[in-house]
Amino acid sequence: MSLPAHVDVLIVGGGPVGGALALSLRRSGLRIAVLEARQAPGQDARALAVAHASAETLSELGVWPAAAATPIHQVHVSQQGAFGRVKLADADLGLPALGYVLPYAALAQAMHARLSGVAGADLHYLTGCKATRLQALDGYAAVSIDQAGQSELMTAQLVVLAEGGQLLAEAGIGQDQHDYQQTAILAEVQTDRPQRGVAYERFASDGPIALLPKGEGYAVVWTRPQLDHLDALHLSDADFLRELQDRVGERAGRLVAVGPRASFPLRLKWASSHQARRLAVVGNAAQTLHPVAGQGFNLGLRDALALARVIRATAPGQLGELAMLARYASLRKRDSLATVGFTDGLIRLFGREEAPLRHARALGFLAMDNLKPLRRGFAQRMVFGTP
Repeated sequence: MSLPAHVDVLIVGGGPVGGALALSLRRSGLRIAVLEARQAPGQDARALAVAHASAETLSELGVWPAAAATPIHQVHVSQQGAFGRVKLADADLGLPALGYVLPYAALAQAMHARLSGVAGADLHYLTGCKATRLQALDGYAAVSIDQAGQSELMTAQLVVLAEGGQLLAEAGIGQDQHDYQQTAILAEVQTDRPQRGVAYERFASDGPIALLPKGEGYAVVWTRPQLDHLDALHLSDADFLRELQDRVGERAGRLVAVGPRASFPLRLKWASSHQARRLAVVGNAAQTLHPVAGQGFNLGLRDALALARVIRATAPGQLGELAMLARYASLRKRDSLATVGFTDGLIRLFGREEAPLRHARALGFLAMDNLKPLRRGFAQRMVFGTP
């Protein structure tokens, strides 16, 4: 495919976040290009917890695969070996659902189809193209692109990193990392009774477990220590179900079947800034979170929407300039810090099993469950982010 020599906005990463940014900028009068390293979406075992606000945005952009989405009407949070629990419900916020469980592959395919369908003179969707170098200059940024082994050069007033973060260092943005020394095991399980739209977050003594309603059963995200004495990934189906049942109890019913399993290491990554010279950072390039609270995709989508608003409010001649980028970074600072801090704090708080701390957590659960304003405020932040 032919690459344009120059665009106004070049988005590196054509996944759900980068694609949402591109679609949000359609009909803005700007020339947009999206670079996606893959030719088409591949297989992916992950399931996304998509907040209701995020689902509405995706629907407005024409990329909501409704048939693949399972609604979450209630979130049930508890800890193993202690009293107390919290129930968050869509009725607390007057919403049809708190969120939805959606296969990542379904959303990626919907985004690929939508970008392919609307691509034209003002929106270039370039697959099989990998950005390899970035150089920011006074009036534009130059990006080296590998396309089928051939090197090409494209310039843009503004470059947006939406995935990975491999170009962060070239832009002068540091990336902090914390290795949780944990592995997430993904699987789908069936129980002896139908799921009722309840997502279960269970803080077991050896790692958090999420049971997310998906289809007729549940998608499981089971956090295990990196040096796992159980070797849960390779247990027989019967042993896997037994060990999982011991930790989650029978609130969702008896576990009767489990499908294929996959795993990936868990690390927290966050960029030191959302912007640099001629560059904005969104999504996974800005932060990669532990899946415990299901906030990673929702936070990244809010990055994209905030940047789209700033771009639309910026005069064409000022696109990519310092003042514009500083406005974007300022808008994202509070929400990003709060969400990263909350997610990381959950892992650290529930990673300790001292009896006084366990009892204090239980009292906190009881307080939140019985104080509707507190419970409602917490649910609002999970659905809409930190204002």
